[in-house]
Amino acid sequence: MTKDQVLDQPLFGGLPGDIAVSFEFFPPKSEAMAAQLWETVVTLAPLAPKFVSVTYGAGGTTRERTHATVARLVKETDLVPAAHLTCVAASKAEIDEIADQYWDAGVRHIVALRGDPPPSDGGRFTPHPDGYRNAAELVEGLKKRHDFEISVAAYPEGHPDAVSLEADLDNLKRKLDAGATRAISQFFFSTDAWFRFQEKALAAGITAPILPGIMPVTNFAAIRRMSGNTEIPAWMEAMFEGLDERPGPRGLVSAVMAADLCRRLYAGGVRDFHFYTLNRADLSYATCHLLGLRPVTGKTA
Repeated sequence: MTKDQVLDQPLFGGLPGDIAVSFEFFPPKSEAMAAQLWETVVTLAPLAPKFVSVTYGAGGTTRERTHATVARLVKETDLVPAAHLTCVAASKAEIDEIADQYWDAGVRHIVALRGDPPPSDGGRFTPHPDGYRNAAELVEGLKKRHDFEISVAAYPEGHPDAVSLEADLDNLKRKLDAGATRAISQFFFSTDAWFRFQEKALAAGITAPILPGIMPVTNFAAIRRMSGNTEIPAWMEAMFEGLDERPGPRGLVSAVMAADLCRRLYAGGVRDFHFYTLNRADLSYATCHLLGLRPVTGKTA
């Protein structure tokens, strides 16, 4: 390819839009936040996501709001909702009851997680005396209860509590072997980290789909706080420098950066992407548009 041919190729213009997406939301705390969430749902629904997930707060603090949000998605949209469910601060009987409620409401997809302990526990996970000890046990229990489709979490750069990447992969395999359908990864910003993780997962005998978690940056300081084991490249720091009080330019930079990450993953064979929306539609929608995805006629919330 000549220099002129290279310069004539738009960065995203050649992508055919043959991707599949899913979106994560969190349950709203107020009427205003509920309105914002529903506006986000209405905006993203025409992109025909495979499913949309709704998170579950640390220690089960959003249990009722999560259930209410999922129930509304079932009743008022044709989207496929996936309810997050964790092991934290609940007995097996309590979790079984929640699972039954979801099944009776028409929910067939659960995102099964160990869960984050509440701040009062000092950041250390302690299983409930009568509860599930980990996500693999939770998956097994849910599958015995109902024939749920189950997604679990994966960590390309390792879970903060894991003693090693190898131990973390062993844990992922246990969750999948217990009956999970797929894994959804924590957000990341390094394609090298993703492809290293993918190779190690295959070497460990993990063949189930693993969806990369994509986090368009709405607030860089918040991303830095949330990152845990996730590497934030120096070039990324430089890209967002000086944009804290400039939401317009920050949004443009964020969408292009997220789309570029997806484009590089796409070049490596990835076709399914899971977006952490933070209940905002614009950045996820713009990223999907840059990747060639277009609204499906007649697909609405």
